Amino acid sequence: MIPQDFIQELLARADIVEIVGSSVQLKKAGTNYKGLCPFHSEKSPSFTVSPGKQFYHCFGCGAHGTAIGFLMEHLGLSFPDSVRELAARSGMTVPQPQLDSRQQQQVQAQRDLRRTLHEVLEQANSHYRDRLRTSPRAIDYLKGRGLTGRIAARFGLGYAPDDWQALAAAFPNYDADPLVQSGLVVARDTAGETLEPTGFDSARVARRYDRLRDRITFPIRNVQGELIGFGGRVLDRGEPKYLNSPETALFHKGEELYGLHEARAAIQRKGQAVVVEGYLDVIALAQHGIEHAVATLGTACSAEHVRRLFRHAAQVVFSFDGDAAGRRAAARALEAALPAVGDERSVKFLFLPTEHDPDSFVRTLGAEAFERELARAQPLSQFLLEQVGDGLALDTAEGRAQAVARARPLLALLSDSALKTQIVAECARRLQSAPAELRAAPAGRAASRDRSAEAEDTTSMRGALRARAARLSAPHTDHARTALRILFTQPPLWHQLSATQHALLKQPDAASQQLAAWLESRLDMEPQLSSPALWEALRADGLLDQAASLAPADLLDLDGDELRTHLFGALDSIERDWVKRRQQQLAADGLRSEDERLEYGALSARLRELGRKLPRL
Repeated sequence: MIPQDFIQELLARADIVEIVGSSVQLKKAGTNYKGLCPFHSEKSPSFTVSPGKQFYHCFGCGAHGTAIGFLMEHLGLSFPDSVRELAARSGMTVPQPQLDSRQQQQVQAQRDLRRTLHEVLEQANSHYRDRLRTSPRAIDYLKGRGLTGRIAARFGLGYAPDDWQALAAAFPNYDADPLVQSGLVVARDTAGETLEPTGFDSARVARRYDRLRDRITFPIRNVQGELIGFGGRVLDRGEPKYLNSPETALFHKGEELYGLHEARAAIQRKGQAVVVEGYLDVIALAQHGIEHAVATLGTACSAEHVRRLFRHAAQVVFSFDGDAAGRRAAARALEAALPAVGDERSVKFLFLPTEHDPDSFVRTLGAEAFERELARAQPLSQFLLEQVGDGLALDTAEGRAQAVARARPLLALLSDSALKTQIVAECARRLQSAPAELRAAPAGRAASRDRSAEAEDTTSMRGALRARAARLSAPHTDHARTALRILFTQPPLWHQLSATQHALLKQPDAASQQLAAWLESRLDMEPQLSSPALWEALRADGLLDQAASLAPADLLDLDGDELRTHLFGALDSIERDWVKRRQQQLAADGLRSEDERLEYGALSARLRELGRKLPRL
């Protein structure tokens, strides 16, 4: 709801060198500044800040962004908070959106609710921590798990007494709605159905009781350090062993990670995040000096979890038990991680012996032994190949064919990169298959019908020509990526392109189509949009990761003339490919009309013209 023109003015006025320099020691290096990257551990500086282009970029881990992005990634601020912080430093005031009275009331009500829920959760946390101090049984349990008082205090551990309404001692009005809306109290109606915290209607409540009872409590904080929920673990036997807060206005367990607030600095320092399965794994590792571990909150690792971790480190290591359940969890994590990995972002998998989890392993064998296991963790490429061939007889044609079918959807999740090329090549070698066959992901029933129709025609010349035209149907992805990389670096160049060149980038089957269409729409509305402001607009529209995969930061050191030359060369290459495909289509139809023959001749002339231009470019 912050106007885009304000974002542009803010980024133009802000001094990114000053913003970054308040956290990173920078030294002048030509027209730019250099320093040690705050997002991963390094000994020689690969982190560059460009005052002219108003971007920072690390050539080691790939971290890249604007002054707003730096405040978000380094300080863990939300986008609105980053804008407010940057505006305050720049002497600007964030404009308030123009809302009618009803909208203003709704916005204020949401803010008031969130503030109230934070306060209620903090009050409950103080109560749980006090109860821990007076519960020898809970203290003995934690001591039995090898935890010290210092580590328990650092993570704010507490104890929820074995009482249906123990929180009544902390909240005089136990019937207050925020207790249910925060997830602390369970409310049921007359039919015994649980009422959800979101959209809660107090008029339907017949019974209330504490959600956490006779459990060790683990406060869950977002990356900014705000308390958003709790986890609870039984002291003795009982089900469920772990119990988390439900979905609330504050807590979304598919997005949050336990311990990220506490581990963020260590993750950035190490350049690595370790993902484990339980709260006690995180705490035990931290007690032994391994402070860069986090845990999912009772859910499988999601793509959003992986994206969040890659904001802080260039490498993620998933640590799972070595049993069948651990392998299944790793397979789900693999699928979630594939879209996010690339040449500068890596994922590994660590499988501990079946008798150990990270908690027991580090308590029994020590931190050095766990660090050695981390160093031996299996790269994503190896684990993917294992998954593809698991349980199949790869020494038979049938087994290899099944493995190819398994591999295609997984490989399709990878973004185009040198890593994908390497993985496809290795997979093809092991499965005795062509790389192109592995890249051809199934396209559904329609594609199957098209392939069947083509197979019936292959005995004729026309069928052969059509088959060749189909193989050439996708534009050259590298050229389209190059063009968009340049345009995101130099948005004014978009206005120097012809309508035909715009159309070439927006072809329906082009990998660049979505980003090109977005770019056209955005620059039509805001022709003077700067590159940093464009970057933040991509973030607002949920396209930042897709644009970042193009690696436009690699072009920051090129001047405008160089970029323009590369841009038009890429567009000429795209046009050349399009001309060839169009000629194939005309030939496949037999050039039966005079118009088709004339078009074919004109295309041949254009192809010769492009052939003369491209060698020079």
